[in-house]
Amino acid sequence: MSFWPQQRVLVTGGAGFLGSFVVDALRARGCSDTNIIVPRSCDCDLRDRAAVAQLFHDARPTLVLHLAGTSGGIGAIRDHPGKFFYDNAVMGIELLDQAHRSQIPKVVIAGTSCAYPKSAPIPLREESLWNGYPEPNTAPYAMAKMALLVQSQAYRQEFGLNTAYLVLVNMYGPRDNFDLASSNVIPALIRKCVDARERGDKFIECWGTGVATREFLYVADAADGILLAAEHYNKPEPINIGSGLEISIRDLVNLIARLARFTGEIRWDTTKPDGQLRRCVDVQKAAAEFGYRATTNFENGLRATIQWYEENRTKR
Repeated sequence: MSFWPQQRVLVTGGAGFLGSFVVDALRARGCSDTNIIVPRSCDCDLRDRAAVAQLFHDARPTLVLHLAGTSGGIGAIRDHPGKFFYDNAVMGIELLDQAHRSQIPKVVIAGTSCAYPKSAPIPLREESLWNGYPEPNTAPYAMAKMALLVQSQAYRQEFGLNTAYLVLVNMYGPRDNFDLASSNVIPALIRKCVDARERGDKFIECWGTGVATREFLYVADAADGILLAAEHYNKPEPINIGSGLEISIRDLVNLIARLARFTGEIRWDTTKPDGQLRRCVDVQKAAAEFGYRATTNFENGLRATIQWYEENRTKR
C-alpha cells in the first residue's frame, strides 16, 4: 500500500474494460485521482509519435501501465487483420520508445495468450512462446503484441528500460464489450442468451464445434495481477496472468445458457472456425514471483457479468 501513493501512473486504455478496473484498483491502493492519468483516444492518438511525446511531457509519469489496444474476437480479427496488427504494434512501439526517452522508471505491458503457438503443449508455459506460429485467425493481433515483448527486451538490454511483460488470458466481467460484431466469446454468448430468452427465441447459434477449450480470467483478478507485477516483477521474461481453469466452449455455452435462464436449443455453425484447439496457461510463475492467484469463482463471475449486462443494456 505504501508503494502506490508515491506513484504517478499513466494508464493507457484506462477508460476501457480492463483499464477501468485497473483504475479502480489503483484508487483502492491509495493512488489519488490527480496521480492517475488516463488519456482518451479522442485527445491523444497513441499511434502518433508527437502526440505520445506530448502526453509524456504533460503527464510526467513514474509508472506506465500499457493496456490500450484494438481488441476483439476471432471474427473481428479475421475481418480486419491489418488494423489489428497496425494499431496494436504501433501504439506499443511508440509508447515504449517514448518511455525510454522520458526515462520512465517502469512500464508494464499487457500481452495476450493467443500469441502461444498453435501446437504448444498444455498448460502453456512462458518458454513456449517462440516455439511456433500462433493460430492463424488471431495471428495479426498476437504477433503485434509479441513485437512489444521483443522491443521491451531490446530496450532493457540497450537502454536499461525496466519493463514487465504480462501474458494475459481471455478476460470477462462487468463493463465488457457486448457488441456481437467485435466482442469476445463470453460477452457474445451472454448477449445471445439473454436477448434470445427475452425475445422467446427457440435457439441460438454458436461458432465452430464447441470442442475447443479456453481459459478465462475475471477482470478484477486481472487488474490485481497487473498491479502486483508493477510492484514486484522486474525481470525481462514474460509471465502468464491467468486462472488456470480450462473449459470447453460447448460446456461454457451450456453454463452461460443455464445462468442466463435460456432454455432453447444450442445450434453449432461448423463452417465457422474453432480457433486454437486448446488454450490454458501455466500460472505457477506468477504465484512464485509475486504471489499472484486468481480468486473469483467462475460461476460467480459469470453471474456478475450477466447481471451487469441485464441492468446496463439500455445505457450503452
